[in-house]
Amino acid sequence: MIKLNNILVSLLAAIILCAPVSYTHANDTQKPNILLIMADDLGYADVGFNGSKDIITPNIDDLANKGTSFSEAYVAHPFCGPSRAGLLTGRYPHKIGAQFNLPTRGSHLGVPTSEMFMSKFLQNNGYFTGAIGKWHLGDAPQYHPNQRGFDEYYGFLGGGHNYFPEQFAAAYKRQKEQGLSNIFEYITPLEHNGKEVTETEYITDALSREAVTFVNKAVSKTQPFFLYLAYNAPHVPLEAKQEDMDMFPNIKDKKRKTYAGMVYALDRGVGRVVDALKKNGQLDNTLIVFLSDNGGKLSQGANNDPLKAGKGSAQEGGFRVPMFFHWPNHVPSGQRFEHPVSSLDFYPTFAALAGAEVPADKQLDGKNMWEAFKANKNPHQDDLIFLLRHRGGYSDAAVRRNQYKALKIADKPWRLFDIDNDIEENHDISAQHPLILKDMVREMEKWSWDNQQPLWFHEHYEGAHWRLNAMPRFEQTFKTDQ
Repeated sequence: MIKLNNILVSLLAAIILCAPVSYTHANDTQKPNILLIMADDLGYADVGFNGSKDIITPNIDDLANKGTSFSEAYVAHPFCGPSRAGLLTGRYPHKIGAQFNLPTRGSHLGVPTSEMFMSKFLQNNGYFTGAIGKWHLGDAPQYHPNQRGFDEYYGFLGGGHNYFPEQFAAAYKRQKEQGLSNIFEYITPLEHNGKEVTETEYITDALSREAVTFVNKAVSKTQPFFLYLAYNAPHVPLEAKQEDMDMFPNIKDKKRKTYAGMVYALDRGVGRVVDALKKNGQLDNTLIVFLSDNGGKLSQGANNDPLKAGKGSAQEGGFRVPMFFHWPNHVPSGQRFEHPVSSLDFYPTFAALAGAEVPADKQLDGKNMWEAFKANKNPHQDDLIFLLRHRGGYSDAAVRRNQYKALKIADKPWRLFDIDNDIEENHDISAQHPLILKDMVREMEKWSWDNQQPLWFHEHYEGAHWRLNAMPRFEQTFKTDQ
C-alpha cells in the first residue's frame, strides 16, 4: 500500500508540474494572436480578391478566399498619418488634433500620450506586442513605438522610406559628411528598438524578414501576440526589384509596372509570414487582418476601380479600402461581407477577442463588430461614418448612414448618393431626398463640435493657410441652403 501511495504521489506531482504548460496553451487559444497587416496607398482594385485584372497577389488572395473579404471597409482618414492615428487610438484623428500628417523632418511632435494605443492596451492584457515598418506617429522619445505598447519595434519612424539600402545609405552618408543635421527621413537608417541598424535587403523584404523573426520569437512566449506589420509599399518612391517587375510583362506603363512589382513584393512577404505561422503551429490561432491605410494614389500607378478618385479624397476611392479577415474555424471561409465597417472598430473588437475590458476613461469612436460580423449583419445599422479632409481654405466632407452617403467637395453644394446602388457616385439624389441630406449634414455638424485644433501641420504653408483662412470654417462646410 505504501509503495502504491508513493507511485500515486509521483504521478500527481508529474501532472502538477505539467499542468501550467497545458493550461497556458489552452488559455492562449481562447485569446487569439492578432496579425494586423497594413499596406500603404494600395489601390482598391490592386489585389486579386477585389478584382485586379493585371496585378497578381496569390498569397493575399489565398488568405482572403479562405477567410472573409469586405466590400465596404473604411478608414478614418484618406491619407497616411491621420489614418494610422485613428487605427491605433480608436479615435477619429480630428478628436485628438492629428488630422494632418506630421512634418517630415524632426518635429518632435506626435500623437498625444494621453491616448492609450491599442498596442498598449493589449500589452497590459497579456499580449507580446510588435510593430514592424512605417510608424508616422511621432519621432520624439515619448512617442516611440516602444513607449506606446510595443515590446519589439523594427522599422522607420517617418512617413516613408526609400527601398534600396545601397542607395539610401549612400545618400545618408553624403548628407552626414556635409554636416547636415536635419536629414530627409526617407534616407535615414532603420532601427531596432531605438538603435540604428545597417539594413542590406530591399525594404519590403526586410520588413517581411523581421515579421518572421517576431513570429518565431513569439512562439517561445507563454502569451498570445499582437503584431502590427506596417509595410510602406506601394507608397512612393516607386522602387521595385527588377525580378518583381518582370512578373508583369503584360504591363507596359512604367509607373504601373513598378507599382505592380512593389505590390508583388508585399504579397511575397505576406506569404513568408504565413509560412512562419504554419511552421510554428500558430496559423489556426491567429486572426489575420489585412487592409490599406487609405485609397491608392492614382498619379502613382494605383487603380481604385470602380471607386471614384483616390488618396486624399472624400469620395469612395479616398477612404474605402481592400480588407479581409482570416482565422480558421472562426471567420467564415470564402465569404464577402457586404456591410460597412471602419478601422475604428478594430480597437474595441480586438479588446473583446482578448477578453479584456476597455478602461472607462478611454473614449472610442468605433464599436465591437465581432458578433454582427459573425452573424453577417450590419454592425453600423443607422450609425454615421464620417470623413473630413481639410484643404487650403475649405474642407471636403462625407458622411454615410446605411445606403446613403452625403458628400461635399470644395465649394460645391452637398450631394447625396445611394452608395449601395451607385458605388461610382454618379447620380446625385439630393433633390429626391432633401430631408435625408439635411439631417445627415446636421448630424455631422454636431459631430464636429468637439473636434480639436490641429496639433501640427505637414508643411509650414498649411499652417499659414489655416490661420489666414480662419479655418476650419465649419459654417461654410455644413451650409445646406445653397
